[in-house]
Amino acid sequence: MNKFIAAFAAVSAIGLSGCATVVNGPNLDYVVDTTPDGAAVTFLDGRTCVTPCELVMPRKDSSRVDIVREGYEPTYVLLWSKSGASTFGNILLGGGIGAAVDAGNGSNRFLSPRPLIVRLAPLGSGEEAVLLDKKGEVIMTVAEHNAEAYEKVAKQIGDAAGEAPGTVTAEAEAEEVAVEEAAEEAATN
Repeated sequence: MNKFIAAFAAVSAIGLSGCATVVNGPNLDYVVDTTPDGAAVTFLDGRTCVTPCELVMPRKDSSRVDIVREGYEPTYVLLWSKSGASTFGNILLGGGIGAAVDAGNGSNRFLSPRPLIVRLAPLGSGEEAVLLDKKGEVIMTVAEHNAEAYEKVAKQIGDAAGEAPGTVTAEAEAEEVAVEEAAEEAATN
């Protein structure tokens, strides 16, 4: 009886190898939407679309999505490729081969946020772009999301991730100095 159980376990482990590859595949359907619609979207790999749109994206690749619409502040969102639960399932079921296969083609990963739904900020409004869930509820600001995802995404896409959150760019620093100088000049006149 013990030999039967051992044989069954071995066959099961081999059969479940690459489970996420079989179930998920290396790509996923990725929906991008904005409020309002009609924003031009550009992914790091050069893919483009106008919202609302759906593309087929590789699961294993973090990315950056630039979003532009006339009359609204341009923004970008970092897409973070995260490990999914299938990774742990493969390990628990003894599917070391399956875990390796899934990791190699990315089928054990998913992109976050998904779907990508952004409420854009009108130009000059002082508002921030925010991420929305499927029900239209605010999840967090795009800036908060990018700060959370930056370190992980930057490891994969490097400088394309943009400036690190909290980093003062030379342009912003020069603008701040100019404002201070103008305020001092106005105070002396």
